[in-house]
Amino acid sequence: MQLPMSGVGEILKTVGEFGPFQKWLVLFTLLPCFTLSFHQFCQLFMVPDEPHHCNTSWIRAIGPNLTEEEQLNLTLPRDANGEYEQCSMYSPVDWDLDSIVAYGLNATEKCSSGWVYPSAQAPSLLTEFDLVCDRKDLNDISQSVYMLGMFLGAMIFGPLSDRIGRRPVILISIFLQGLFGVAIAFVPHFDVYMAFRCVVGASVSGITMTILSLATEWVGVSQRPKAVLTSHCCFAIGQMILAGLSYGIHNWRLLQITGSAPVFALFFYIWVLPESARWLVIKGRIEEAKKVLQKAASINKRTIPPELLEQLKPETQPKPGNPLDLFRKKHLLKVTLIMLCTWFVNSLVYYGLSLNVTNFGLDIYLTQLAFGAVEIPARIGCIFVLQRFGRKKTQAVLLILSGLVCLIIIGIPEDQPVVITVMAIIGKFAATASFSTSYIYSAELFPTAVRQTGVGLCSMSARLAGTMAPLMLLLERYNPAIPMAIFGSTPVVVGLLCFLLRETHGTDLVDDTGDGCPPAQARENANSSSENGYVKGKDGGQDYECTKSTHF
Repeated sequence: MQLPMSGVGEILKTVGEFGPFQKWLVLFTLLPCFTLSFHQFCQLFMVPDEPHHCNTSWIRAIGPNLTEEEQLNLTLPRDANGEYEQCSMYSPVDWDLDSIVAYGLNATEKCSSGWVYPSAQAPSLLTEFDLVCDRKDLNDISQSVYMLGMFLGAMIFGPLSDRIGRRPVILISIFLQGLFGVAIAFVPHFDVYMAFRCVVGASVSGITMTILSLATEWVGVSQRPKAVLTSHCCFAIGQMILAGLSYGIHNWRLLQITGSAPVFALFFYIWVLPESARWLVIKGRIEEAKKVLQKAASINKRTIPPELLEQLKPETQPKPGNPLDLFRKKHLLKVTLIMLCTWFVNSLVYYGLSLNVTNFGLDIYLTQLAFGAVEIPARIGCIFVLQRFGRKKTQAVLLILSGLVCLIIIGIPEDQPVVITVMAIIGKFAATASFSTSYIYSAELFPTAVRQTGVGLCSMSARLAGTMAPLMLLLERYNPAIPMAIFGSTPVVVGLLCFLLRETHGTDLVDDTGDGCPPAQARENANSSSENGYVKGKDGGQDYECTKSTHF
């Protein structure tokens, strides 16, 4: 919901755009970011690759004195390399031991009594729930279920925060994340595990959206990019912390508790987290808004003139533009379709690489550490690149780069894990920077009247891709190159499509859903005029009118 800038906006300028109050608030928004990345990627470390074979203890009933090697040799077939088959066994028979030794067994079947993990040192999701052979796909499916939870969370908690407020939704999401995050460590069945992960995913989505909205609505315009960028960097640091935690804790239940329980420490938010003054005003809760504004001014050592507070009156949300304009008007349809594809492939490549760290051949803990560390320069660096080269070229080149890297990985031999991992890190860098660019570019491309609708659709497209990315990895069973070919080809195609979009760097934001604002060069035309913060003129024979804005 776009909250009004007038009235409360003027008071916030008096309170201070980024005083001690806002700095403390931003700090509070950063603390949950460290836990969000844990839930996003923790399962990667809970399903280690363990040697396994069928449980053939049935033969112990007729040969109790058999050694383990004799038992396996009599009951398990061997593959072409002479190793015991992991997913099949000889069918049990009613013969005596001498007959089995003399004639051997020929008929085979799938493992019917579970599996044995000879070298397992600590309980893992794989060993406790037998995520091997026919059940191996449940690992990637459960990752998709988590992403589905994030998708549902965006649909539920976004409107809910507009209805009941930012603060209650943040507290509810934190409670759900802590409760179900810890409860996951005690689940008896994998179906229950997936259900609880879905709820955690929804809570993560609720925290991500709402806590950043709260900070954005308190922090001044000039400081908002820094606040958002800092939260993204904390998410990256959380990934690095996850690598250390998982290296030291191999028991998946203890790891789950260790990563989930700290969120309960954030319940002090009940006493210190303020509600959004803008939300309170638009809901008509003026007295509450006055109290929280006065508290903020007091912490910032500012004074709000009483007459300015008295001018604070309920304001209504401006009537939004028609969302159908995104698809009915040709120029908006092009922007909408290309940006939907851009967000989709950004998310597909980002999660496709992030959830595939176990398959690059290098140490998973070092790879995860590098994957987290590379996001920090990627997010910070893209800001400077955007200033230097503009939005369109940056978005297109980063997408193409991330795709080309994935395609190059296909051609690297499997016995070169270092090279594969380095290329994957470069791909993760490009995908992360491209994702950050999309947030900025989308907000500038969509007109004000339908901006939130457009960006919201793009966000849902990204969530959908996040749900599909783990399922794409299942295609490895047909050919190991298929997932990476998809992750590589799609961003290259979409990156080329981005060249069809207009450049927005240094131009004015478009307010209505008309023919839009031309690029900055058009303002140099002699037939244009600027008045009272508006730019009016003709471009290509069509009138345009748009408000001026400041871009970083």
